[in-house]
Amino acid sequence: MNEFQNIKQWAEDDRPREKLMLKGKSALSDAELIAILLRSGSRKETAVDLAKRILNHVSDNLVELSKLDLKELMKFNGIGEAKALSIIAALELGKRRRESEIMLKEKIKGSKDVFEYFHANLSDSHYEEFWVLLLNRANKIIKKEMISEGGITGTVADPKRIFKVAIDHHATSIILCHNHPSGNLKPSEADIKLTKQLKEAGNLLDIAILDHIIVGEDSFFSFADEGLM
Repeated sequence: MNEFQNIKQWAEDDRPREKLMLKGKSALSDAELIAILLRSGSRKETAVDLAKRILNHVSDNLVELSKLDLKELMKFNGIGEAKALSIIAALELGKRRRESEIMLKEKIKGSKDVFEYFHANLSDSHYEEFWVLLLNRANKIIKKEMISEGGITGTVADPKRIFKVAIDHHATSIILCHNHPSGNLKPSEADIKLTKQLKEAGNLLDIAILDHIIVGEDSFFSFADEGLM
């Protein structure tokens, strides 16, 4: 007799799919939700056990899980290309849903809204990226635009490109945003100098620089909130 039971042999209350139908999505653990994506485990472990093993590798952190690419996921015994792609797709949908929630709001009201909007793009990036958020006169989002992508320790933001994008889309104000993959949210001297230069240039062009947000894994730094604008 097998040392473990497959999902069909479990008590109905313990099967992830059946549990979802009976008790709703909030009743399931992260491992159980991932097990539904996997559909099956291997000869040596159930889908839930496989999901737990993957989560344990990233310290039960879904943000860290979303950083794993196709090849990294396929290194786990029991994870083939199809299962790896299912995990990647599900996590990407979760990030896009968070961004969509911000888009549904009438306007950007503060630094937290900006953080929530960019968190999906930047929280799991291994490299530093510089973005701008273009706003109209009512502080409604026109669009976001990536200005540059650099290495782990920095990237270069070209002021000419930033203001060209703003002018091309008739933005009346912009918010600067970049990430610190290291997790250290303290702005560098270069960050402070660039922000000052862009604010002064924006005043000449009548395009207001409202804030500069530095995004970390689950928190942020706002130049405006800290009185640096």
